Amino acid sequence: MAQKKGEIVVGLDIGTTKICCIVGEVTPDGIDVIGIGTHPSRGLRKGVVINIEATVSSIHKAVEEAELMAGAEISAVYAGIAGGHIRGFNSQGVVAVKDKEVKQGDLERVLDAARAINIPQDREILHVLPQEYIIDEQDGIREPLGMSGVRLEAKVHIVTAAVSSAQNIVKCCGRTGLAVADIVLEPLASAEAVLADEEKELGVALVDIGGGTTDLAIFSGGAIQHTSVIPLGGNHLTNDIAVGLRTPMVEAEKIKVKFGSAQSASLDKDDTIEVPSVGGRAPRVLNRRVLCEIIEPRVEELFQLVHREIEKAGQQDLLASGAVLTGGCTNLHGMPELAEEVLGLPVRRGLPRGVGGLTDVVKSPQHATAVGLLLYGAKQGKENRAYLGAGDGASIRERFLSWVKELF
Repeated sequence: MAQKKGEIVVGLDIGTTKICCIVGEVTPDGIDVIGIGTHPSRGLRKGVVINIEATVSSIHKAVEEAELMAGAEISAVYAGIAGGHIRGFNSQGVVAVKDKEVKQGDLERVLDAARAINIPQDREILHVLPQEYIIDEQDGIREPLGMSGVRLEAKVHIVTAAVSSAQNIVKCCGRTGLAVADIVLEPLASAEAVLADEEKELGVALVDIGGGTTDLAIFSGGAIQHTSVIPLGGNHLTNDIAVGLRTPMVEAEKIKVKFGSAQSASLDKDDTIEVPSVGGRAPRVLNRRVLCEIIEPRVEELFQLVHREIEKAGQQDLLASGAVLTGGCTNLHGMPELAEEVLGLPVRRGLPRGVGGLTDVVKSPQHATAVGLLLYGAKQGKENRAYLGAGDGASIRERFLSWVKELF
């Protein structure tokens, strides 16, 4: 059964460890998950595509699985982007209000003014996210439409990405026969899925720990204040375990998931684990503490980097609701406790919410980004714009159209 276009939204999380495709059906009450497909990802490193063929085949398999489950054909997706090349910064723009009353045209002009900044040729603006509007010295305005005034000012958060990385993601989807409706910054998507509105009001840091990158998004006063991507993630833990315990990567990953802990103090002294060796040698039995002594310092280092980012953004005193951890790596035992120690903030694990349908399938931190892309897509779908349509400025549109032609 193929549904009418516009009723189906698809989130595609192209991650370093897995590619996850979630299909949602827009209903009057919200969005229902009707299909999900995941496949190990082999063509990315630290969130960036390094092998197009491998990525294309992984996307193809994940999408195929999701299509089978949903019983619908997928033609367009909302794709996530991450990686060390992402930069976020704040900007502002001012315009005169035309008829003494703020109309849609004034809003577009003021956002254009805020976007008018000098960025290098090889970078692309992904998002212009309004934080607040100021009308004639009156600040803290969220919805300025229809208000009276002569001067409109907008404070925005701008996210830029390397053009080539964004193009490679679109190219991979294009080779799989998918159109990209929009490219979305992954921490923004995850925030859609796991944060409550009151948390964004009070101030919260979202830490999304994936396989290759850790994404940070800081909200306060209901708006995004800071975004950044730290090129460290769960794969580094697996790598450390493989080297430290001299075991193959695949086995190291299994050991991490099954026995790993970021809090060695809470373990039983006599806990042991069996570690397979490389090159056909006999497996060894080790104390579980040895494993945790490898994991703990690395996780601590990761949270110290997050803490430094929060300080750099000048937000450490504004996070009243603390931090929320999400991403596949946060299933690790003892992670929230260690995060509380290092960050000095209350910490909780974030599970995706706000969707109906097959919720039990997606109720896990590793699906936060894909569910978030779905929610983001449903929001955008109301305005119904495609990336090749009225995206962020015509430059992207022209570029994309020009090289979509090259692809075919």
